[in-house]
Amino acid sequence: MDSYKNSQLEELKNDNYKNVKLEEFNKTISNKRVAIIGLGVSNIPLINYFKDLGSSVSVFDDRDESKIEPDILEELKQNNIKFYLGENCLKDLIGFNYIFRSPSCMPWREEIQKEVKNGAILTSEIEQVLELSPSHIIGVTGSDGKTTTTTLVYKLLQAEGYKCFLGGNIGTPLFTQIKDMEPDDYVVLELSSFQLMDMKVSPEISIVTNISPNHLNVHKDYQEYIDSKKNIYLHQSQNGILVINKDNDITKEFYKDAPGKVRFFSHKQLLNDGVIFDENDRTIKICEDGVRKHILRQKDMLIKGEHNCENACSAISAVLGLVKEDNIISTIKNFAGVEHRLEFVREIDGVKWYNDSIGTSPTRTIAGLNSFDEKIVLIAGGYDKHLDYTPIGKPILDNVSKLILMGDTAEKIYNSVAQEMQVQNKSIPIYRCATLQEVVNKAREVATSGEVVLFSPASASFDLFKNFEERGEKFKDLVRAI
Repeated sequence: MDSYKNSQLEELKNDNYKNVKLEEFNKTISNKRVAIIGLGVSNIPLINYFKDLGSSVSVFDDRDESKIEPDILEELKQNNIKFYLGENCLKDLIGFNYIFRSPSCMPWREEIQKEVKNGAILTSEIEQVLELSPSHIIGVTGSDGKTTTTTLVYKLLQAEGYKCFLGGNIGTPLFTQIKDMEPDDYVVLELSSFQLMDMKVSPEISIVTNISPNHLNVHKDYQEYIDSKKNIYLHQSQNGILVINKDNDITKEFYKDAPGKVRFFSHKQLLNDGVIFDENDRTIKICEDGVRKHILRQKDMLIKGEHNCENACSAISAVLGLVKEDNIISTIKNFAGVEHRLEFVREIDGVKWYNDSIGTSPTRTIAGLNSFDEKIVLIAGGYDKHLDYTPIGKPILDNVSKLILMGDTAEKIYNSVAQEMQVQNKSIPIYRCATLQEVVNKAREVATSGEVVLFSPASASFDLFKNFEERGEKFKDLVRAI
């Protein structure tokens, strides 16, 4: 890391560090027309920042006025910020110098591309953090494990005493905090495919946890999804570091076009160099020149599941040489996990209830199913992202005693399990419910002492909830009310 941003590190020797790049950006944008697409709470600081600089700010959101928080609209009106709402709001996207898109707005939309051809600069809040922050930046992406890995990296750096900023998909919007960042600080970002798909700058250290089909209801195809993820490292310098999963068929090939150094992690292979979870003795190890040093046993970790051991391996890979071994061990050993990820809710009559609302895809739910020794009462189903549910049948039949289904994907999950039941000549009870209250009631009825009730939908939440967090909170409320 010593070779990164040498010129700015030299400036750190002065008592009064100045971010020259940020100052120049502020001057450039101060008299420009700025379009901000997406009217969420997280964009309000960005809107106010540009307004205070003297920019002419307009806001676009494809939701109707009735679906936007009244306080946000009132604040826009009081500050004389122009806003355009509704499905066709981008028809008024004309004559702008800068366009800041939210992750939910695809960059290939016709109205946006027309403005770009006319000279507008298309960017985003997170891309400008990458461009303008003087600090070291570590970025994390992948289909599964992003939030846990990002949080672990952040906590590992904090344990070593670094000043850290957490952002991207988690934490708070960081653009307005760039002024507080200095060259020896660290910024840790969770980055989605939607944030990365038109990114033209990469973090210095980049982690790709894994890649499997996801968000295919939004991306044009699977290849676009993969290519979006690759932007997390394609723009690195030769001093950049890419951390990739050796076990994943997609990510293991990323080393071929990595501009900088590559570090592998694995839970299936005994690497000569890298970080591994050795399944033979259930231990995380740091490997160097064929020597494998024991770091931490799985049984000494609070978080459950081999997938979390894998997440720990990816986080350790990113901070090698930055965080002392003692701090690595103590931090991971005491890490209790992230909300809505195999989160223990309560025990009722010998049955333990877990909230895994983050299980928005089959691969996530399969990882959850493999995390328990007990038999599982599985609650699954939700919004259909057009994913393949064929692989989920066997893990369900192998680990689940009763299956409770709801939502749009219930039929796909049922068909996968039914096919596997024919293969194995085995059956389990399967129930259909219409609401979350009904599935909790049914789980309470059929679960027996010693079993686990796992709420891991293997599907998105948009059929009934705004996001997986709201879904998880509702599940926990219902369980606590039993």
